[in-house]
Order: sequence, then structure tokens, then C-alpha cells
Amino acid sequence: MNASDGYSAEEKMTEKENVEAPACLGPEPRPNPVSFTMPKGAWDTHFHVFGPTNRFPYARKRKYTPPDAPLENYLRLMEELGIERGVCVHPNLHGSDNSVTFDAVERSDGRFLAIVKVDREITLAELREMKRKGTCGVRFAFNPEHGSGELDTELFDRVVAWCEDLDLCVNLHFAAEALKGLAESLSRLRLPTIIDHFARIDTCKGVDQPEFTMLLDLMKLPHIWMKATGADRITKVGAPYEDVLPFAQALVKTAPDRIIWGTDWPHSGIFDRRRMPNDGDLANFLSVFAPTDELRQKILVDNPQRLFQQS
Repeated sequence: MNASDGYSAEEKMTEKENVEAPACLGPEPRPNPVSFTMPKGAWDTHFHVFGPTNRFPYARKRKYTPPDAPLENYLRLMEELGIERGVCVHPNLHGSDNSVTFDAVERSDGRFLAIVKVDREITLAELREMKRKGTCGVRFAFNPEHGSGELDTELFDRVVAWCEDLDLCVNLHFAAEALKGLAESLSRLRLPTIIDHFARIDTCKGVDQPEFTMLLDLMKLPHIWMKATGADRITKVGAPYEDVLPFAQALVKTAPDRIIWGTDWPHSGIFDRRRMPNDGDLANFLSVFAPTDELRQKILVDNPQRLFQQS
């Protein structure tokens, strides 16, 4: 990362290109009522903070331009949903300058951890310092919608080795089609490995599709974790996400001790208001695929505490 401006060389774009990143929508201002009571100590393991851009500008190389989604707005959502802990996941649109994410962690009174984004210029010393500042993992987001579509394997292999030494996890966001090329290498990893957003599975292909079979096989391994997040990103019918339900149920049945949940607030890269989820609806979907207090205690409290080594 270039220390002079906070961006790596690959993130630099001309001002013309920067202006042309299309504007996307912000989140719904208020959540719908939640049908259950969040357990004490509930975690949101996947949210982002965007801006404010007068302090934390977006990367020049990005696929969309959202409105500011500052920490204060997220804290209000936490209170309304009954969430107590969180993992602030650094978004691609802020590039590899993690300042906005660390600012949120620093202002959280110990309630937040960070999952960071790094580039090829990262050093072990820098990653060690990131851990000191509250980092619990490193994310590689390469699904075509938000990233390049391809995993930088040279960077991945190097960072994974460091994460093993530093007791960090690795977090992956990819399209389900990538599983064919990824599954074997992911199965051999020796550190906690988190997959985002139901692996962006294609709900139209049904639970018997090869990609989902591969995913369930991965989920039988003790180091593979799933974020039951982003139901709105894979549904074809919208809330209450009935087409996502059989996939969520199968994952919970396969690995109830390695499923975690998050809001994915503020729901980046959405351009059609009809596609924008309501955070209350997403929480209520959790109560459908995890219908008992015992399951919700696992997914919302026990599992994230164990994964992130928190008490």
C-alpha cells in the first residue's frame, strides 16, 4: 500500500473513472420488528462501515458508489435489533486502506473485531500490528459482483501462512461456481476458514446441485465455517426467502456448531430499491432456519465466541 495516499497501485484510477462508478442505494432506515428476542451477547459477524467520505474516501477503483453508512447509523441498528458484539468486515470499496474499519473498532468500547483487506504489499509486521488493533481475520472477496472474479493465489498463500502463525482466520467471498476449483485447496487449510453469504449458491439449481454437494462436504470439515448472511443476495423471490430456506437448513443440519450470522449491513451494490433487504426481515429469516432458542444461542453467541476466541 502506498503510504502517501492509502491506496495500492492497482487501486489507482483516473478521476474520470472514479466519477463513473455508478451510485448504488443505501439501506432501509429502520428494521421491521424482530419476531424473537436476541440472546444475551448476540453477535453480528458481518457488517461494514462506509465513510463518511470526507474522512475516509472510497478507493478510486471500485464497482459502485454508495452513500455514506457511518458507524453511528450501524450502532442505532445494533440497538434496535438487540445485538451486542460485532465483526466489522472491511469493504472492497475502501480498497486496502483499512482506516475506516479500525476507526469503528477503536470507537466500539471493545465490542467489535475487524476482518481486513490486504494487498500484495502487506508485510508480516503490518499484519501483526493489525492484530494488535483488533483484527481477527483477513478477507479475500473475489466474487464477480464485488471483486475481480479470481483469487490472487500468491497473496492468499502468503497471507494464510502468516494467519496460521498469528492465530487469525481467513474469510472468503466467492461465487458458487468457484467451488469446483477451490474445494480441494480449502479442504487442506489448517486455520479457521469462513465462507460468506451461503457461498452465493444458485437457489434455482436446488439442493442436489454439484456445487452445494461440494459445499456440504466442505462443511463437514472442522475448520470450515459458514456465514448465514446475504439471503437477499441469492434469493430469486425476496423476503421471507423461502427459496433460500432449504439451503440454510441443510447447512445448519450439517454443521450447527460452525454456522454464524450477520446482517451484511449496509447491503452494498444494490441499485433497485425492490431488492434492498430490511434488516428485521433478515433477522426473522434466521428464526426460520434456526427455530429453537438452542440453535440461535449457538449461531448468535456460542459459535462466534469460539471462532473469534472471545469470552
